[in-house]
Amino acid sequence: MEIKSVMVIGAGQMGSGIAQVCAMSGYKVYLNDLKQEFIDKGLSRIGSNLSKQVKKERISQQDLVAAMDLLQGTTDLNDAKEVDIVIEAAVENMEVKCNLFSRLDEIAKDHTILATNTSSLPITEIAAATKRPGKVIGMHFMNPVPVMKLVEIIKGLATTDETFAAVENLAHDLKKSPVEVNDFPGFVSNRILMPMINEAIYTVYEGVSSPEDIDQVMKLGMNHPMGPLTLADFIGLDTCLYIMETLHEGFGDDKYRPCPLLRKYVKAGWLGRKTGRGFYQYQD
Repeated sequence: MEIKSVMVIGAGQMGSGIAQVCAMSGYKVYLNDLKQEFIDKGLSRIGSNLSKQVKKERISQQDLVAAMDLLQGTTDLNDAKEVDIVIEAAVENMEVKCNLFSRLDEIAKDHTILATNTSSLPITEIAAATKRPGKVIGMHFMNPVPVMKLVEIIKGLATTDETFAAVENLAHDLKKSPVEVNDFPGFVSNRILMPMINEAIYTVYEGVSSPEDIDQVMKLGMNHPMGPLTLADFIGLDTCLYIMETLHEGFGDDKYRPCPLLRKYVKAGWLGRKTGRGFYQYQD
């Protein structure tokens, strides 16, 4: 099938990034969220990002105007009946996602693909909340979406080859590099990344070294562009904890047990950049 129009649910950092790359590739995009103020903030973020690209002469002013014209904010989920694919980028909570996909299943046309940007939750379970499991798929973008090339495309147990092919073609059209992944906890990216971050936190917890020196080892010794603790602060320590808990529960293996220090920081509200403090302190 050919995809011409998209609804992105969630106007936060990930959702607005997905909406931006879709609009820049010429797709009509409905950006949906619960409140108009969230949508306005998301559209403002997109406009700011594109303005920076104009200043750097990477795109023209005409490109910016054309992309913004393709974006339509909406708080009405019923607009899902107007699109060929819905990409959900809402809160990382299974109950919320299942309820949302069940509602979308009733609203969207029969041909419409329902995709989720989940970073760790099982696609098969989300698909089971619908009557179209063959058209449910994972489309996991990396943050920040406009910059990062990778998209993990995750097939649930019932996802059809036709659905996979349509989403793979969409990813290519967005100038992304899609990778096929089967439905296991954490997929590929977070199954490898999060235990590394968790182990880095253990080295702080056990007094092996300081956050600064641990990050320096991984940057200079392993040629990582960003140390694991800086990256954890960027992702959000609450998100890191949630994914580690998903891995621990999904595999039942204690090698995925979240570090107690990670739990302590989250309970303290030290979530990283978004709260001004994590393994490092940040000013506004």
